[in-house]
Amino acid sequence: MMKAVRIHEFGGTEVLKIRETAIPTPAPDEILVNVYASGVNPVDWVVREGGNDVLRSFLKLPMTIGWDAAGIVTEVGSEVTHLKKGDAVYGVPNFPGDGSYAEYVAAKASQFALKPKSSSFIEAAGVPLTGLVACNALFELGKLQKHQRVFIHGASGGVGSLAVQLAKAKGAYVIGSASTGNQAFLKELGADETIDYKTQQFEKIINNVDLFFDASPLRDEQERLKGISTLKNGGIFVSVNVDFPLSDTVQEALDKKNATGALLALQTNHEHWLTEMATLIEEGKLKVMVEHVYPLEQVAEAHLKSATWHVRGKLILEIKKENKAV
Repeated sequence: MMKAVRIHEFGGTEVLKIRETAIPTPAPDEILVNVYASGVNPVDWVVREGGNDVLRSFLKLPMTIGWDAAGIVTEVGSEVTHLKKGDAVYGVPNFPGDGSYAEYVAAKASQFALKPKSSSFIEAAGVPLTGLVACNALFELGKLQKHQRVFIHGASGGVGSLAVQLAKAKGAYVIGSASTGNQAFLKELGADETIDYKTQQFEKIINNVDLFFDASPLRDEQERLKGISTLKNGGIFVSVNVDFPLSDTVQEALDKKNATGALLALQTNHEHWLTEMATLIEEGKLKVMVEHVYPLEQVAEAHLKSATWHVRGKLILEIKKENKAV
């Protein structure tokens, strides 16, 4: 048996219950991971509340939430070849399904890769979901290349802070927006230009960008139109807010610029991007910003903090102390 944070109904933080439940058995294409740390993401509390229009039909109770895991492989399915028992790994559990707020998680091996050797489990747990979102948005959908200009809106959060560094590592010119208190933070991450969205109108300052990446949680039509106005002809607009479809007005604005608009619905090429990010971490080109680490018993506090949308980097749940024997 293992401890896991289970929800048996949707609602506020009161539905988060630590329960004893069976350790899962990995399928042939899965691994079983002894989880040391789990990232906390906005999708966690969105699911806890019952999901949005995109997620709702996929959610089945009871369930364990959490979609960032770092730990050690304890079992390997018969079809798995790139990982073995004893490997320190990081990745994303099956979504939706039995998540990472648990002492063990079984998940597709293709969604995990070797953890960066220089990172602790706590640091590594802050990378997978947000990092995969950033990689897919910038490179799969955004086609970002060296020397191109990218505007990252909401650049100080979990996704944005990794996106800034990933874009810089690619050799792009990076413009990031954040609140007044996070301007120095963006510079530390490597942003070439910063915009204070509290005091500046970015659409009057920035233009001719190849990619506008909307990593902000704001669902606002006018903000999207402002973002599109900064694009060069033939540019690309990518948003993480899949529950806020592109309207006819937004599509017309894109068409006028011969631009492409895309919503990031699914992460792909997990193993590739996780391996790529591990290499960048080892080279010192990608740092994980951890704002706070919570013990599993304080999962409610972690959700409340995440829901403020005022998090610099990542929040982490510590499932198991790293210095203990596996």
